[in-house]
Amino acid sequence: MDLFATAMPALGEAFGMILQPAVLGYLVLGVVMGLCIGVFPGLGGIAGLSLLLPFMFGMEPLYGLALMVGMVAVVPTSDTFASVLMGIPGSSASQATVLDGFPLAKKGQAARALSAAFSSSLFGGLLGAAFLTFFILAARPIVLAFQTPELLMVTIFGLSMVGILAGRVAVKGLVAACLGLLVGTIGEGAASGELRMSSYDMPYLVDGFALVIVGLAIFAVPEIIALLRQDKAISDRQVLGGGWLTGVRDWWANIWLSIRCSLIGVAVGVIPGLGGSVVDWIAYGHAVQTSKDKSQYGHGDIRGVIGPESSNNAKEGGGLVPTLLFGIPGSGSMAIFISGIALLGTGQIEVGPSMINNNLNFTYAIVWLLALANVVGTLICIAAAGGIARLTNIRFALLAPFLFMIIAFAAFQSRQEIWDLVALLGIGLLGILMRRFDWSRPAFLIGFVLAAPAERYTNQAYQIAASRFRRSMEEGFDYLLSPIVIVLIIVTVISVIAGLRQAKNIQAEGAVNSGGKRAPFLFLVAVTAYIAIAYYDAATIPDYARTDRVFPVFVATVGLIGCAVLFIQTRLKPETDPLFADREVMDQRDNAYGLWQTLGWFAGLLALTALFGFILALAIFLLMFIRFRAGKSWAFAILYTAAGIAFICTMAALLNRDFPPGLLQSYLDLPWPLS
Repeated sequence: MDLFATAMPALGEAFGMILQPAVLGYLVLGVVMGLCIGVFPGLGGIAGLSLLLPFMFGMEPLYGLALMVGMVAVVPTSDTFASVLMGIPGSSASQATVLDGFPLAKKGQAARALSAAFSSSLFGGLLGAAFLTFFILAARPIVLAFQTPELLMVTIFGLSMVGILAGRVAVKGLVAACLGLLVGTIGEGAASGELRMSSYDMPYLVDGFALVIVGLAIFAVPEIIALLRQDKAISDRQVLGGGWLTGVRDWWANIWLSIRCSLIGVAVGVIPGLGGSVVDWIAYGHAVQTSKDKSQYGHGDIRGVIGPESSNNAKEGGGLVPTLLFGIPGSGSMAIFISGIALLGTGQIEVGPSMINNNLNFTYAIVWLLALANVVGTLICIAAAGGIARLTNIRFALLAPFLFMIIAFAAFQSRQEIWDLVALLGIGLLGILMRRFDWSRPAFLIGFVLAAPAERYTNQAYQIAASRFRRSMEEGFDYLLSPIVIVLIIVTVISVIAGLRQAKNIQAEGAVNSGGKRAPFLFLVAVTAYIAIAYYDAATIPDYARTDRVFPVFVATVGLIGCAVLFIQTRLKPETDPLFADREVMDQRDNAYGLWQTLGWFAGLLALTALFGFILALAIFLLMFIRFRAGKSWAFAILYTAAGIAFICTMAALLNRDFPPGLLQSYLDLPWPLS
């Protein structure tokens, strides 16, 4: 009864908070933005939330939460367009939908497939929100008992799951997570302020990399480059056909399948690291295994759409469990979500045990914003389906410069230095190579996000345990090995063993064929070299600041062991092994342009920005790109450029943001927006 007495007032406050007109307006805005992002294959919730991060700073907490939840809720719904209409997974969470959704579209039943998918997504999202409501109520007393050792073990559990379940080669996932952790430690140490992989000669690195830059560079830049290299429309199909009500009836006829797959999505979402890369395949496998007639799966069976679409929206509710209760992101998008919450208002909202203790009303507001966003998102998707289908027929060469303009603007807002754009391009190249060689980018990103809390928990546990051990051995072990810690150690070991058995079936970056040994081997050499340099850099930190040394040395040691295992495997495995995955070999027939040729355009934008400032550079870039790369007339290029400049200036004026200056601005006093 005490639980209900605590929860009911918070639930009432939450409903009052989210039903305000302004909050609903921000929610709808987030849903529309998520819809626009989700329709492009590969961009997804991580890239979308990364774009929002610079504008979260100081925003009214409830408005910012509505905006972010609206976006993160609708992406698993809107990415269905790409899967059904194009035969391209809109994100890792919609891979299985392609198997039956695209064949249905080719039969002229795209509307039927989409309406069944939207109905399933809506139901899954609502079930996930309902689960989270009751789970928070039941788990609150347990979560509040978590201290530093328990939180450290939860972090280790999350990292182990992220690494092991990150792809077909589990060791690559672990090394990717270690690489993300090491990149997250760049800059001043939290304890003594010692520099790691940085120097005061380059002040930009002293504060480390901003999450918005890492998120955009690792996920958005590689997908934009990949689509741009193909130089064609995303899809050559747009006919939806009839059958909208038929799809809804199909969902209702398979309601028990939808319920079971939604529960699968919730369960998978709760476990950090599983998330979107496997949830749809687990649900699809369940749908096939429990069907009497399996003959039509893969050829246009509507059950092959209902199963995965029910699970991928439900996983968002499950993913919020470790995110809100422990501060451990359940997926890449949840990692960005955590950082966005920290920027809101005056920073009074913090995920973890303190959130459900001090901000239970905000916790429930997030839950029911998620439910409401699913309803709004489904309605908008149905209403806008025809227009979205036509949008996919636009050549990507006309969309790419616009997207990159927004990404560059968002990246610059993190610190408002030209080095923001350099970091965007440099880390973007790393993201391109990780995508090419099938190294898990979600594992890297979650490692980057967890670097700070993992190091903080490690240092705190070490210091408190040392003081207690000085009193007595018994008191020290009682602190470190509480019943919760022991249970978490057992769960972690069992999960790692089970995960290693399942890793070979997980395709975190989609299906990637194996190529030759040379290129993947060289990338492994480069990764190993960086980890080795990071190890040496941390190991040379003086003893008086050893607290800043322990964490990066440990992580680098684990990473080097993983790299050594991979080197041994490269000698023993044949070229056809997933270890040597190389997307470039698989996509070479579809790519009309080379990687360096395409990257050269964006490097040119960076160089021009350094000389003339962002607006003048952007005008030159857009004009030249549309005229020569997209092959449009001068008149079209001029109109496109004018529209792009007007859009970005309007956005900057509304948000009171500046643009990157160049060398020119050092000598001339130019008016805004050229200043």
